Amino acid sequence: MLSWYKYPHSTGSNALKVGFISLGCPKNLVDSEVMMGQLVAKGHELTPHPGEADVLVVNTCSFIDPAKKESIDTILEMAEYKKIGRARKLIVAGCLVERYRGDIRREMPEVDALVGTNELESIVALCEGTDPANPSPQPYLYHDLTPRVQATPGHFAYIKIAEGCDHPCTFCVIPQYRGRFRSRRFESVVSEATRLFARGVREINLIGQDTTCYGEDLGLADGLAHLLERLARIETPHPRWIRFLYAYPNKITQRLLDTMAAHPALVKYIDMPLQHASARVLKRMKRGASGDIFLKLLERIRRTISGVAIRTSMIAGFPGETAADFEELCQFVQAARFDNLGVFTYSDEDSSASFALDGKVDGRTAHNRKRRLMALQRKISRARNRALVGALVDVLVEGPSAETDLLWQARLSTQAPGIDGVALINDFEGAPPRPGEIRRLRITESHDYDVVGTLLEPTGGAPAMPPGPAPPQLIQIAV
Repeated sequence: MLSWYKYPHSTGSNALKVGFISLGCPKNLVDSEVMMGQLVAKGHELTPHPGEADVLVVNTCSFIDPAKKESIDTILEMAEYKKIGRARKLIVAGCLVERYRGDIRREMPEVDALVGTNELESIVALCEGTDPANPSPQPYLYHDLTPRVQATPGHFAYIKIAEGCDHPCTFCVIPQYRGRFRSRRFESVVSEATRLFARGVREINLIGQDTTCYGEDLGLADGLAHLLERLARIETPHPRWIRFLYAYPNKITQRLLDTMAAHPALVKYIDMPLQHASARVLKRMKRGASGDIFLKLLERIRRTISGVAIRTSMIAGFPGETAADFEELCQFVQAARFDNLGVFTYSDEDSSASFALDGKVDGRTAHNRKRRLMALQRKISRARNRALVGALVDVLVEGPSAETDLLWQARLSTQAPGIDGVALINDFEGAPPRPGEIRRLRITESHDYDVVGTLLEPTGGAPAMPPGPAPPQLIQIAV
């Protein structure tokens, strides 16, 4: 799916109408928000209608083959609006540019300009048709004073606290086009978070290629723990949630766990991609550890943080993965009892170190292994959700369900936006639900990944604070 963002229009006579599509992960979405912010700061209008845009910008993803295909298909689809719409320029940004800049220039004449992940500041000049300033010799990383337009619903936002990655995982190409790991300044993150909370944002999600490395390049020990502790002390007139995503297992320190346990504003949720459980496969991935080591880590996390939810992701069909390795992975998943789990089939990227490994697993086998892992996890998730029936939990109200007008959608703190299940509201007591509220839900039904319940009357006698300025209109169109 493609996301079009609409914002209040400019009244300048030379203002351009720019249409944005952002593909891929939340980290890419923040890059799109930064580029849109720079355009709005210069008086340009952002439109959700591709046929009305003077300039079309596609911010691409190329992490795995399906993402590359979606990016290319989207570029070609948007190129048609140079024929049937008013578009004069098509600009391609993001990871696909970093990997295939020369190929795009040679094979896609429809594309007028390219913006790499370290060239975001050139977007205004390229849209306006002027020469971009000479790029900074330093890899790009936005800060709290960078113009940025929030494209998520008003009640939650992402903050990128770091960029790049120093881990040597053989299957991953991110360091090749995102660069070495670099952290934002501590006070810059705190300032941005303070401003978002003051605007009515209820939930902040800290993101980076590896958030648990935050501050290492700045000489900070336990930098993420210190940052979370500081963010948890921000005073707000309303309840708020603070979450971090993409933890690296050997960077989970006891100080980090103790900090999460100590502060109610820090949601009890850890997203920690493990990728596999076989020591042999993990060694070929250049990640190390083993299933036994991971189980001990999971036990320590759960012992420290009461009620914590743990999400992970796995790769099925990595080169050299034998039937025995896969069985070991299945046994590990059954023993670990993750709250949420995602599975990717291995994508053989030609610029990754794993491309040269022997023992390639055929696509059908990899797909079947993925299906089996997901079937195992579905049973685990179903049992976990069934145990929640009757419980009273806090939820963040999102709005009417996209599936039916009869339900409202919310999320538990243990459900991250866009990647986990949701809580559906089929009844409410007292005041009707409003997007951005944090209220209590009595869970009455459970499904494989979602729960259903009754929203209880607000406590404290005071209405919830409205969630700030109206978010942009988001229109979904199929590729």
